Amino acid sequence: MIKKGIILAGGHGTRMSPLTKAVNKQLLPIYDKPLIYYPLSVLMLAGIKNVLIIVNKGQLNQFKKILQDGRRFGIKITYIEQESPKGLPDAFILGEQFIGKDNVVLILGDNFFYGQSLTKKLKSCIKLKSGCKILVHPVSKPELYGIAKINNKNKVLSIREKPKKLDSNLAITGLYFFDNKAVNYSKTLKPSKRNELEIVDLLNKYRKKNKLNIEFLGRGGAWLDTGSMDDFYNTSIFVSSLENRQGFKIACLEEIAFNNGWISKTGIKNAINFYGNCIYSNYLKKLI
Repeated sequence: MIKKGIILAGGHGTRMSPLTKAVNKQLLPIYDKPLIYYPLSVLMLAGIKNVLIIVNKGQLNQFKKILQDGRRFGIKITYIEQESPKGLPDAFILGEQFIGKDNVVLILGDNFFYGQSLTKKLKSCIKLKSGCKILVHPVSKPELYGIAKINNKNKVLSIREKPKKLDSNLAITGLYFFDNKAVNYSKTLKPSKRNELEIVDLLNKYRKKNKLNIEFLGRGGAWLDTGSMDDFYNTSIFVSSLENRQGFKIACLEEIAFNNGWISKTGIKNAINFYGNCIYSNYLKKLI
């Protein structure tokens, strides 16, 4: 059972400059909440209460201002400042002490997941005992993503980054479930041409040992990468449309914590005081 999760919230967000020159991308709003709420909500829906957030050097206080130590959500949040982006597997090297001897989930801070059966899938994935499991989802432009090619038994035949020759449309989403070997495997990786450790290389280590498995997000699920300006605002429109039509909030951390029994009605009241008079607080009031 996986009990620890890492959110990679560093990076320069250059595709969204000049906005990201002033504010970390993960703190920009997706509709009425900071982007960081969405990946954190995924970990919480999975039942994970011990979270490490990796942030850029000098931006730690910005995250602490909104998330604090996680106690408000009935969880524990620790932070590590990253000197400079060195690739996704660097999260396991930086987080070695946090991970200890446990298995771990890694989620990218700019990824958005939504789906009716998402919680059920997450609960299933965190039961991972050994190997690695990745969440995949079909896309219309495979050449823009890391792509997994599988056979009719769902065995992963190849993992390629932004392939020019298209023989699969299954994109690897920014949500990965790893056993503890990810730490040592990451240490053996060599930097790519762009001088970063590549997640594809780490996944291929597991694939060659027949330890890489896939989970489909499913046709009713939504996965959005908010890395570009258009994708960022499209995600915001998606969230606002759903919330306003259906009357519930996506990624309301206090609601997830309350439903999980991690906080009480007092915790909800404290959150209302923290946020002040706003639409989000009005929604929290309805919960109690």
